[in-house]
Amino acid sequence: MSALFDPWRLAQVAWEVNCAHAGGPDAIAALQRDRLTSLLDAARGSGLMRPHLEGRASADIALETLPVMHKRALMDAFAQWVTDPALQRDALQAFTRDPANIARPYLGRYQVWESSGTSGTPAIFVQDARAMAVYDALEALRRAQPRSLLPLWPAAAPIGQRIAFVGAISGHFASYVSMQRLRQLNPWLAPSLQSFSIEQALDTLVAQLNAFAPTVIATYPTAASMLAGEAARGALQLHLREVWTGGETLGPALRQRIERDFDCGVRNSYGASEFLAMGWECAQGHMHLNTDWLILEPVDRHYRPVAPGKVPHTVLLTNLANHVQPLIRYDLGDQVRISQTRCACGSPLPVIDVQGRNDDMLVMAGRGGRSVTLLPLALCTVMEDEAGVFDFQLCQRDAHTLTLRLGGHGGEVADAAVRCHAALQRFCRDQGVVGLRLVDEHAMALARGRSGKVQRIIAVANPPKASGRRLRLP
Repeated sequence: MSALFDPWRLAQVAWEVNCAHAGGPDAIAALQRDRLTSLLDAARGSGLMRPHLEGRASADIALETLPVMHKRALMDAFAQWVTDPALQRDALQAFTRDPANIARPYLGRYQVWESSGTSGTPAIFVQDARAMAVYDALEALRRAQPRSLLPLWPAAAPIGQRIAFVGAISGHFASYVSMQRLRQLNPWLAPSLQSFSIEQALDTLVAQLNAFAPTVIATYPTAASMLAGEAARGALQLHLREVWTGGETLGPALRQRIERDFDCGVRNSYGASEFLAMGWECAQGHMHLNTDWLILEPVDRHYRPVAPGKVPHTVLLTNLANHVQPLIRYDLGDQVRISQTRCACGSPLPVIDVQGRNDDMLVMAGRGGRSVTLLPLALCTVMEDEAGVFDFQLCQRDAHTLTLRLGGHGGEVADAAVRCHAALQRFCRDQGVVGLRLVDEHAMALARGRSGKVQRIIAVANPPKASGRRLRLP
């Protein structure tokens, strides 16, 4: 069965993606409005959405008047959510249980992948040729440098490039499905595009990568950090042009470590199972949001808009490309700060600061019986910048105790633990945490989730109620 691909639709979308850069923010806003109207028209075919749209012209509906969507509720009402009655949850789940179906079109017209379930609820996402054309064009014309649609055409192959995807390859995850689909679209490309399991022993992975000798590695930041450590100690011997990262937060210190140990550049992107190609880095190193094809609403925990430039509790995603499985004001769970300042690169698309969603906030015991909430980004910054440690997990046991897990080799782990203890004790003391206990639990490799991601900050199941001050980022 051939891969899902519509060349004529791709050409049309590619033209629209290129033209969007010629307009300013007002032109982008106009595209958003037109595409939102089209999405709401399509969503009238969803039994779940229809009651919220009846009696109202799509062009007149203000997005903020529509309800917030949640993953669990949508999956529970899957048959009412989708606009094609041929899409049934049980049949799709059976389809994704078979690894032989990875990247195969479902019913001959849909691309299917599943989320990793890091937020607690795995989900199935279905894309038609229209949505895939949007993702393809955004990846090829914005994320890729130099810009080119050639890798998407069956007769083309990148000259001299050998790309290794390192991730979870045992399930229908978006990144792996995308890689396998690209191999199916272009048989000439397949020998130069290989996938490697992050779930296997590190020594085996290193041997496989050395044998393949890629020029580009595409993986998660934590996996790139782990491999960079292998390069630094001489086990991984590659001559890379670039490392492509995504799926997790990439902090400045982590980026510098990967660039230093691999002696190459790092290109980061922002995407999710809900929208594959959400953001891309420009030549200035800033992440831009593809707001011509999506809407992100930064909100607080009560789903009220936050002030521009502030870190939200979460963001609500509206996917303007997918009319089959309407995602409208969907609680994505990410913390994304949207800048109001135009980038020097000239793009009209807004600059964003992505702080991720995989890590938990930790509610710890504070002075006077109060609670202190520690943000995961701050904890990761302390570990990376002050302790110089990148492969770690902090797991909360109770309101006073954290388990520190470090990956590494021999004596370097003991030295790293000393630095981590000092940095964490100082940081937590400054934030008002009292009676902090750190328990060491070292391992050669950190546990990863189904999709290959590492959750670095893990909260206790039933934390104490937060009633004190919260660490806030500037």
